[in-house]
Amino acid sequence: MMGTANSAGATLIVGNCQAGVQLASTLRELGDTAPIILVGEEPHLPYQRPALSKAFLKGEATAASLTFRTPEWFVREDIELVTGEQIADISRDADGGTAVGTSGRVFPFARLALTTGAVPRKLALPGADLAGVCYLRDADQAASLHRSLGSARSVAVIGGGFIGLEVATAARAAGKQVTIIEAAPRLVGRAVGETISDFYLQAHRRRGTTVLLNAGIVRIAGKNGRVTGVELAGGTTVPADVVVIGVGVLPRTELAERLGLEVSNGVVVDSRAVASDGVTVAAGDCANMPNPFTADYGNGNLRLESVQNAVEQAKTAARSLLGLEADYRTVPWFWSDQGDLMLQIAGLSAGHDSTVLRGDPESEKFAVLYYREGRIIAADCVNTPRDFMAVRNALTRGLDIPPEAAADLGRTLKESAVPRVPA
Repeated sequence: MMGTANSAGATLIVGNCQAGVQLASTLRELGDTAPIILVGEEPHLPYQRPALSKAFLKGEATAASLTFRTPEWFVREDIELVTGEQIADISRDADGGTAVGTSGRVFPFARLALTTGAVPRKLALPGADLAGVCYLRDADQAASLHRSLGSARSVAVIGGGFIGLEVATAARAAGKQVTIIEAAPRLVGRAVGETISDFYLQAHRRRGTTVLLNAGIVRIAGKNGRVTGVELAGGTTVPADVVVIGVGVLPRTELAERLGLEVSNGVVVDSRAVASDGVTVAAGDCANMPNPFTADYGNGNLRLESVQNAVEQAKTAARSLLGLEADYRTVPWFWSDQGDLMLQIAGLSAGHDSTVLRGDPESEKFAVLYYREGRIIAADCVNTPRDFMAVRNALTRGLDIPPEAAADLGRTLKESAVPRVPA
């Protein structure tokens, strides 16, 4: 526990992840002097999660190096940080409310923010409770997986999304025999287009990873209480000393439901990050917010899982709590670091009707630009950071990059950006 905040009239932030810390920091930056209490279940100082599947697993980062802020920062900003405390019950009215932790501590509050994040989606498979079966969402799970990889010879990764591919990369770098098992017909199918999916399939195979697509799983096999492999439909068993399950996450909405807030794939909020009761705010992986970059083709709220989204939503939520003008307008962007392959995504490609391939995937340095009705809406960029920045800046400034200009490798995307023609 850090800080000295008096709880009277306090802002209670439930969830000491990226969004929670950013929300508290933004309140102070905007001049708010009311008490802030930041409560989280984990016993650690708030830390960066993306590195857990990358640098941390490869031994290039420690738990201490991933912390956002020092203990002294929380004291200096007069933010009370409460770790190792889960909120078990919560209620509120128009003037505030009360939360009760599992320790029995009572947290009165005037303003409430939910930054509760998400938890790994579990697989209900026989053998899923065997020793050596791991999920990866928090620091303790990452530390456990890192220790398990040290003595493992073979690793099976269930799930071909970003987390799965990043874990596979780290395991392969440690000299392990790695198999990725994906139920869908392509890798990272929910996040990227077919060209990028096919590229990563071939790239991981070239580097020695076995990738199985359209793969059904019957059970996780074991002996003497420890995992020995993954049995697939058809009878084949993939041998494994360690099995990592990475099949997505589920938003934490228990407290929102207890408060009677609207919940649908997360806590439903408006463009100001305000929930259905008109006073509670939510941000980060738990929040389902309208996105201005999908509105023109009829897509409603989106729940995005990224650091950038958590930070920007938290800034918006802080402004709303203070009664300031707030409206989420930030261009979404994401990244995935898979060894020598850096994927950077600008915008949202859902709803595109055409693409432009810029460069050669065989060179492992290329970009795919996505268009809808002739206008650029997104780009997936592999080892081409300048293309990523050019598209991100164009979307931010409301500019366009015409398809014919994007296809011309003799011109940079930055110099190809032009004012967007009104529809």
